[in-house]
Amino acid sequence: MGLYAISDLHLALSGDKPMDVFGEKWYRHDEKIKSNWLDKIKKEDTVLIGGDISWSMKMEEGLKDLDWIHELPGTKILIKGNHDYWWQSISKLNALYGDMNFIQNNFFSYEDYAICGTRGWNCPGGEHFTSHDEKIYTRELNRLRLSLDSAVKAGFKKFIAMVHYPPTNEKFNETEFIRIFKEYGVEKVIYGHLHGPALSRVMVGNIDGIEYILTSADYIDFNPIKIFS
Repeated sequence: MGLYAISDLHLALSGDKPMDVFGEKWYRHDEKIKSNWLDKIKKEDTVLIGGDISWSMKMEEGLKDLDWIHELPGTKILIKGNHDYWWQSISKLNALYGDMNFIQNNFFSYEDYAICGTRGWNCPGGEHFTSHDEKIYTRELNRLRLSLDSAVKAGFKKFIAMVHYPPTNEKFNETEFIRIFKEYGVEKVIYGHLHGPALSRVMVGNIDGIEYILTSADYIDFNPIKIFS
C-alpha cells in the first residue's frame, strides 16, 4: 500500500478545452495520466490530487471528470484548485464516492498520517500581490489551521499538507503558510499550480526539516509520483 501524488489534472471530458494550447506536451494528457496511473497504482494505494481537477464550471459538468477519476484504482484525497469552479459544499462532495475524499476544513488519514490542506493563494511579497489577494490569503490560512486542528483533535501527530498554490512567493520568502507548517510539525508539503516557464524555478526538497514536493502534472510527466510506501 503506497501513497502517491499528482496535481493539475485539468480534465475536460464534458467540454472542449484541449490543453495542448499550452504546449505539445499536453496533447491528450488525460490518456497519459490514465496509462501511467494504471501501470503503477493498485486498489490498496492512496493518491493525493492537489487541485485544478476539472475545467468544468458547474457540478453537473464536472461529474464526468470526477467519474473518470473514480474509475481509476486507489483511494483519492483531493483539494480545490483555482480553476475548480464546479466545487460544491464539502458535505455533498464527500457523499458522492466511497473512494474519493475532499478536503475543506477537514482531514483524512493515510496510515498514521493526517492528510490536511487547503487551496492556498498568492503570497505576500509577490510581484502581483494586491489588497484583494490579502483577504483570500488570510482566509486560506484559516482553512489550513482548521484542517490541521481537526487532525490534532483526533489525536494525530504526523501530518502531510496539500496546497494547490506554492506556499511562498517568487523570492522564496518565508510566509505564514510555511510558519504554520513548522508550528504543526508538517513533514511533507504537496503543491502544484506551476506550469511552463514557472517550472524552471521551484521550491522543492528538504527546507528547514520540511520536504516540499511539486506535483504539477506536466512537471512529473503526467505520472503520479510515490511519496512513500
